[in-house]
Amino acid sequence: MSRMDGLIIKAVGGLYWVESPDGAYISCKARGIFRKQGISPCTGDRVQVQDGCITDIYPRKNQLIRPPLANLDRLFFVQAVTEPAPNLQILDKFLAVCVYKGISPALVFTKLDLGDAERYASLYRGTGFPVYCVDYQKPETVRAVYDALADSISAFTGNSGVGKSTLLNALDVRLQLDTADISRKLGRGRHTTRETALYTLPHGGRVADTPGFSTFETESYAQIAPEELADCFPEFRQAGGSCRFADCRHSKEPDCVIRQAVGEGRIPQSRYDSYLVMLEEAMQRKAW
Repeated sequence: MSRMDGLIIKAVGGLYWVESPDGAYISCKARGIFRKQGISPCTGDRVQVQDGCITDIYPRKNQLIRPPLANLDRLFFVQAVTEPAPNLQILDKFLAVCVYKGISPALVFTKLDLGDAERYASLYRGTGFPVYCVDYQKPETVRAVYDALADSISAFTGNSGVGKSTLLNALDVRLQLDTADISRKLGRGRHTTRETALYTLPHGGRVADTPGFSTFETESYAQIAPEELADCFPEFRQAGGSCRFADCRHSKEPDCVIRQAVGEGRIPQSRYDSYLVMLEEAMQRKAW
């Protein structure tokens, strides 16, 4: 009875492609017990396979429900500076979810020739999140993103039209394909949302292209409690000092170091406004 450990690189309709330690790919099904337990293997899972069947799923460090991905190291938010311009409030919600789930977020701004990337990039440099401004006339800006993908499992996300596929083409010469071909190369049909596949880059990093991320992890967002929300904004922790009240929500309380940092320009107003919107929604959920 052969037994091995492997990585699920693609999952489609109850069939899983597992990469073995020697680089071979094996198509497998999963034990029925997983379904009874309400567990579904997904792309990125580390699993045990025996005789063509997934018999065990090793503990996950994180998991996304939509799209179904496990054990992500990094999530790259690709944003065009215009056409379409970033929706900062939605972006900030998604970034907060990343922090909440223990995934390292990064921001990639594209279409630099059409707008002012620095206007947006400057809002996020104080967060500690990596910020990349990709100019295809400057190969070093593409290389910076490529290098950040090494030795990790990552995913790209962003609305349609922001340039995710163009960026994937630039990251790997083997992907000089049109958008539909890229979707097939990565194991996704153009309109298929139930399957996600990992693609291995030349340096060994793995990346999942995830078009249509408008519903990204709304479940996790709904779980962030009011008292946990400030920790999902890293620049709040970097503001220094202590608020007068230990349970300060950083909204209307006196002697709040976060409000002071906003007034002094050390925390961008847009980030603070996003926090207040999320806090109000979290408070309403808690009251309900």
